[in-house]
Amino acid sequence: MLVKSRIDEGFFLFLLFLVFWMKTYFRLLSFAKPIGRFAIPYVFCTIITVVFGTLNLALLIPLLSVLFKDSEEVSSAVVPLLEKPEHFYAIKDWFNYLSQSLYYEYGPYEALKYICIIIVASVFISNVFRYFCQRIMENFRIHTLLRLRKAVFDSVMDLHLGFFTNQRKGDVISKIASDVSTVQYSVTGTLQVVFKEPLQLIAYLVTLFLISPQLTLFSITVIPISAFLIARIVKNLKHEARAGQESFANMITYLDEALSGIKIIKSFNATFFVKNRFQEENERYATIMRRMAARQQMSSPVSELLGVVMVAVILLYGGNLVLSGEGDLSAEAFIGYIALFSQVMRPAKALTDSFSGIHNGLAAGERVLELIDEKCLVEDKPNAVVVNSFQEAIQFKDVEFSYGERNVLKGIDFRIGKGETIALVGPSGGGKTTLVDLIPRFMDVTAGAIYFDGIDLRDLNQDSLRALIGAVNQESILFNDTIFNNIAFANLSATAAEVEQAARIANAHDFIMNTTDGYQTNIGDRGSKLSGGQRQRICIARAVLKNPPIMLLDEATSALDTESERLVQDSLYKLMENRTTVVIAHRLSTIQNADRIVVLDAGKIVEVGTHNELLLNNGLYRKLIDMQQFAES
Repeated sequence: MLVKSRIDEGFFLFLLFLVFWMKTYFRLLSFAKPIGRFAIPYVFCTIITVVFGTLNLALLIPLLSVLFKDSEEVSSAVVPLLEKPEHFYAIKDWFNYLSQSLYYEYGPYEALKYICIIIVASVFISNVFRYFCQRIMENFRIHTLLRLRKAVFDSVMDLHLGFFTNQRKGDVISKIASDVSTVQYSVTGTLQVVFKEPLQLIAYLVTLFLISPQLTLFSITVIPISAFLIARIVKNLKHEARAGQESFANMITYLDEALSGIKIIKSFNATFFVKNRFQEENERYATIMRRMAARQQMSSPVSELLGVVMVAVILLYGGNLVLSGEGDLSAEAFIGYIALFSQVMRPAKALTDSFSGIHNGLAAGERVLELIDEKCLVEDKPNAVVVNSFQEAIQFKDVEFSYGERNVLKGIDFRIGKGETIALVGPSGGGKTTLVDLIPRFMDVTAGAIYFDGIDLRDLNQDSLRALIGAVNQESILFNDTIFNNIAFANLSATAAEVEQAARIANAHDFIMNTTDGYQTNIGDRGSKLSGGQRQRICIARAVLKNPPIMLLDEATSALDTESERLVQDSLYKLMENRTTVVIAHRLSTIQNADRIVVLDAGKIVEVGTHNELLLNNGLYRKLIDMQQFAES
């Protein structure tokens, strides 16, 4: 009973694995549509390849028959075959009939010549269609990779900002770059597993059976033995493949962090620490790859050894049949049989290799699908309202926001009227940046609501809302491109005159003209060829060119020196003219002219008023100003 229970439990677990495997595979296969465009020609070419590939070896029988038969045997065997219907399915009889007919009609040398021509023609046809199969499969693989990588990248770009706060960038890059490439071989490799190699294996076995049923029944015992041994070898390969992909993602993360923070690493003499951390992960990845390679590479020699052992056994058994005259097996048919059987392990070996690739691909596929299945927490409603202008105000009513269980904003109530400049100040971690990020719907409120001209933001179309909003952040986000393309980012219709005008307003034109190629100067990775003030003025020029009615400024001058701050501040004043502006800032110069100042502390509004009003209150705002003046003195 215990044994039966164990068997039932194992069978149940196998079924669960099979169902999960098929579900993952069919989801990955959906990215290969339209499959018929590739599958139909592939099946056609494969059938021709298999038929003629098998015929190539089977034609050894008439070739050997011509060489071994004498003229008396040939003349007596030509006609009788047509009078024996029971020989219709005996392939060796048909080959004998072919060779003997040619021998009888043209003589031994001409017969040999014709059979050689037939063999060459058969090999040519099989290889031409094998080439077509490979081309179709490669196009199918590239097509799958194209669609899958697009789907993953599109999914990542559509996710809300909160996802990237909790996700390692290296892991995302690894899934888009490495895992997607691994998946393509899984999808296409499976087509070979389920069609080409089994078809080739069946074709060989059928031909062998037609040559000698007795010998074939004896020889096919190698297949279950081989399958059992190979299954043991590739066991746990999928688990190791997933571990390897996660380790590779860690290495990409460490690499990205090292390249991004190279200045800090060298400043803190942390080069040795960073090298060790990367090398430890590198060694872990290498260990996993060695284990996987050991399993994958073991399957090939094992299957080859089994094939050689079986050929040796068949030589003994089949040779005995030939020598004893049992089983109606001629010497030439036996040699052709051995040649065919020696090829049986080739598709079996290919099946083994494909299964190894499938395990890798499914492990990678699960990671890719996890990224595709990641739900965006900020989505448009089916009837989302498209807005084209800002007319009245943005109203916060009892707004709350949480990151998981951590409550960041609590009971936020205030109004931003059209044309007003609102400054947000307060201690670090008070929720200022989070509050600003709620306005363009980078995240949705946890409770309460934000109204845009009286309409709940959650009822608005995100793209139309963000088209009305410009942003300049504390960190200058620039791209490894020219100055012109950074200012005109995503604005394909921007002219040179418009870009130059935006740069002049941002006090950037003069320094741009002093660069090597002017507006066509490449600024390097993240604008590394420019100073901090120059980078920030490029960002301001980008916002000026967009010309939105609402501007969000997140501590745009906090990281600059005095001279750069003056230039940037001047360009910010120009940017803020005739616009509704929300400013996050600590410096007095930035906020003293604001229409209203909202003071946040621990996620709550503690004070609201003008600069002078708040100074008279002697509250938190006054303390922050006094601390800043003391620090600057």
